[in-house]
Amino acid sequence: MAAAAPPVDDTITLDQLARDPFPVYRRLRTEAPVCRVAATGRILLTKAADTRYVKDTPGLFSSDDPDTPMRRAFHAHTLMRKDGAAHQRERQAMAPAFAPRVIRDVWMPAYQRIAEEYVARLPRGEVVDLFPALSGPYAARGLAIVLGLDEASDDEMQRWSQALIDGAGNFGWRDEPFARSDAANAEMHALFDRLAVRHRADPGPSALSVMLNADDPIPHSQIHANIKIAIGGGINEPRDALNTTLAGLLSNPDQLAEIRRTGDWDRAFEEGIRWVAPISVSARVAAEETEIRGCRIAAGDTVMTVQASANRDEDVVENGEVYNAFRTPVPHQSFGNGPHFCMGTHIARRAIAQVMLPVLFDRFPNLSLPDPEAVIWRGFGFHGPVTLPVLLQ
Repeated sequence: MAAAAPPVDDTITLDQLARDPFPVYRRLRTEAPVCRVAATGRILLTKAADTRYVKDTPGLFSSDDPDTPMRRAFHAHTLMRKDGAAHQRERQAMAPAFAPRVIRDVWMPAYQRIAEEYVARLPRGEVVDLFPALSGPYAARGLAIVLGLDEASDDEMQRWSQALIDGAGNFGWRDEPFARSDAANAEMHALFDRLAVRHRADPGPSALSVMLNADDPIPHSQIHANIKIAIGGGINEPRDALNTTLAGLLSNPDQLAEIRRTGDWDRAFEEGIRWVAPISVSARVAAEETEIRGCRIAAGDTVMTVQASANRDEDVVENGEVYNAFRTPVPHQSFGNGPHFCMGTHIARRAIAQVMLPVLFDRFPNLSLPDPEAVIWRGFGFHGPVTLPVLLQ
């Protein structure tokens, strides 16, 4: 018997998915775990086994999505949309900047200095929104140093990142997000070219420097594309991971007290990104006709793996809708899996769990969340708090 086409849901809106996608995902996991959601133009996969299978089978599910707005937003066919040797060559071009020794000896001391400086300037005894006051700037400054873009301001890095994110997630193909990503591309290209002179004259461990000075460098256009991919994902992921972990801890004071007693910030961080995956969805294209859960996936169909849903899948985690830092550790997919596993994983883990969280709570041991309802969450492709008002004390 031939497999049936996936069911179609034309009731789900992009606004729903941006504001609060989790009730939608919970329903889909139960009723239609393989579902074509008309508003996205894609087949959403919401069960952990399916999202992992797709990511781990690049020969069948290609990253080269011809209909993605990412190429338009980034002015490039980036390594995120490549497979095999082409993907590996561009990924390896940046790899020396993310080597364990470089992370330990160069980047973490830099993040420590930034954390101490940025936390010290926060006003004691006031309610402050940590998104613009701390988490965004901290992620931006650290990434600027890792990439070799230290001349870029925190505001520029954040603005460029958001423009790229909004453009890459512009599934409605509206003009305005692309206009902003076009402007950001022009500014970034000018900066990259200006800094290239310095990095060639004085090589260092940053991503831009190692790519420019490689014995067999990748094309100039792809060096730019690699840096832009890092800007697009490398700010929002640690920023949102920090905000999400704080929202989880501050909403559960008993858990926070125990984490502070044990110093197990890594556990708090891992549960935070399991609870709300900063990078919530990823697209893959079926290279040939196949089936998932008895549903026919035609060659050329775009499937969207929803890791934000997979991380709460009832088959994997009990009561996954709630933040619980002390649950038995469960596997999550927030950093991806397969060939596209996030290169910045180890920097993000250390920068948040081992640097920022201890520094923040050392200076403000009674940090609290005066109004949980004031925390606003947004984003479909990337999801996290866009406001996090806390009392600094």
